[in-house]
Amino acid sequence: MSKKKQKETLQQREMNDYTKPDTFKILKKKTIKELIAPSGIDATNIDHLEIISNVTRYARSFFVSALPRMCTFPELFRDMYLFGDINTSIYINPIPESNSQNELNRVINELETERIVASDRGNINRESTLGQKRMEAEQLRDEIAAGYNKLYEASIISTLFAYSLEDLDRYTKLLATEMSKSLVGIKSAWGMQEEAFKSNLPLMENKISKTHTFDRRSMGTVFPFTTSEVGHSTGVPLGINKQTGVPILFDNFHNSLTNYNMVIFAKSGAGKSVTMKTLISRSAVLMGVQSLALDAEGEYSIVAESLGGINVVISPTSQTVINIFDIETEIVKDEITGRDRIVLNVENKVEDVTQALLTMARGSTRSEEVNELTKQIIAESVAEEYAAHGITNDPNSLFSTEQNGIQSNMLGRKRKEMPTIGSWYRRIQGKAMENTNQDYSFHYSYLLKVMKQYIREYDGQMAYFDGQSTFDLLEGSLFINLDISQLEEKFARPLAQQILLEWIWEKYVKKNSEDRTKAAKKRVLVDEAWMLLPYPEAVDFLNTMARRARKRNVSLAIISQRFQDFYEKPEAQAVLTSSDTKLFLAQDKSEIQYLKEVFKLSEGEAGFLVTCLKGEGLLKVGADSAIIQINPTKKEFEFVETNLNKLVQRGKKQYANY
Repeated sequence: MSKKKQKETLQQREMNDYTKPDTFKILKKKTIKELIAPSGIDATNIDHLEIISNVTRYARSFFVSALPRMCTFPELFRDMYLFGDINTSIYINPIPESNSQNELNRVINELETERIVASDRGNINRESTLGQKRMEAEQLRDEIAAGYNKLYEASIISTLFAYSLEDLDRYTKLLATEMSKSLVGIKSAWGMQEEAFKSNLPLMENKISKTHTFDRRSMGTVFPFTTSEVGHSTGVPLGINKQTGVPILFDNFHNSLTNYNMVIFAKSGAGKSVTMKTLISRSAVLMGVQSLALDAEGEYSIVAESLGGINVVISPTSQTVINIFDIETEIVKDEITGRDRIVLNVENKVEDVTQALLTMARGSTRSEEVNELTKQIIAESVAEEYAAHGITNDPNSLFSTEQNGIQSNMLGRKRKEMPTIGSWYRRIQGKAMENTNQDYSFHYSYLLKVMKQYIREYDGQMAYFDGQSTFDLLEGSLFINLDISQLEEKFARPLAQQILLEWIWEKYVKKNSEDRTKAAKKRVLVDEAWMLLPYPEAVDFLNTMARRARKRNVSLAIISQRFQDFYEKPEAQAVLTSSDTKLFLAQDKSEIQYLKEVFKLSEGEAGFLVTCLKGEGLLKVGADSAIIQINPTKKEFEFVETNLNKLVQRGKKQYANY
């Protein structure tokens, strides 16, 4: 016989030996030390075990000693199941119906006897309690007799692990406290640690008989099999929970949310835009939510057309002008009277305009020549521009007066023209000529050179923000799209995003009253938000907007491909922490590690996001999460589809049908 054949025969014999019934009997007879760690467990202590290896661990086993009168799923043992480094075993044995009947009859007789004694002694409260218990026991007996119910004996044993005895004691107290909240009592298996530890191993052998009686309904509450359900009782159907098959209703403005913001991260082609278009269209039709998109790729114009909204294109050749100096009043609650009052905050607007002009001055190269002196010159000139137009913190200063100096009535008032980048530039020119301070000379000279490209008077190639605004947001429009896709991508587009965000805050967000009973539900969408991240002033305003949007009943929605850019820029973290809703679609392998670290994703969730299909993802709403599948309807795909090949193919079909 060959050596290979002999080896195979020997292996077969060994396998046969292990499949013999006697082998299992031998294994069962072995002690816990022989079976698991022959020289690695010290069971000499009466209240814990020491598991000795490279790093010593401590274990303490418990059993459930008391249960509440009423059990609720999944609350009964959830704190124990999810406590941390803990194992739990439950032994369930059905009680035969004949035994159940006899036992319940005995209990009923005992309760009735005690009730009569309590009645004779005049203890009304005890008499009432015993009468209620007797009635419940009779109802349970009748249900079992009719086959509707059944009794079980169950033993619940847990083992808690820690790396030090001090931690084990601390965890023990914490676990007991947590379980007491649901009226569940636990006791350490004093003097029975080894037996309890064995009982908590997957050997199906209960060595401690600490049992409780359950009926069928209460027995169901001990099972830990729950699925994560994300969503609200109101809202729009966003997708399907792939774990349960149940539709997920999502209400972006539900009162259970700490804020209304949301972020969507995914690699290119994973379905970010399709998801957002689906949410916008459904929430507009079903909930009346008004949305405004800052469209960096020109993908939302067809949505505006489909919803009867407005599509505004901003480009070097368009006639649309948006003035960054536009300022609006806002409604705030008076701290003393509690009443709404109209205010005009010029100081905040000066800071916002200064930040935008700083980004312009730095340019695409993000010049280091711009410093605090440059900012001071810009801020002083901006403040002087508003003062020159007579605009102060008085809301009435936004309106012109009649020739006799008496202000017009409410209906007849005419708004003043606002300062512009052009008028600000001319002011800088005048101040530069009057300047005698050598420290400021360089900064005046720098501003006059680099800012000329934004001035219409000098035919600047980026002068589309210089002048009085030619477009005003129409209140009540279900969808407004600001298309900046025709601007240069490296700098002009991020600059437009920042300027338009500030303008949107003035014209769209601040108009929403702080009184939520009066405020409309509005959403501001920033697509390809990663473009803003290299510019600190833009990031700062985005963070501020994320923090302040909820007070105006506004949801800020951020869509981006590059999560790594957000991760590596601490200044952008406020956007993430101020967003209660997060949706992760298919991710690139290079990004998943950052997502795991920031959002504490499990290995399973991270693996799913790397391999999931288009339209699939992980939805996290507050502390809840679910695997979601987003499937727009056939009709919706007519205006949410972004794949150019499919759009061309669809166009050919429509032409052929025509």
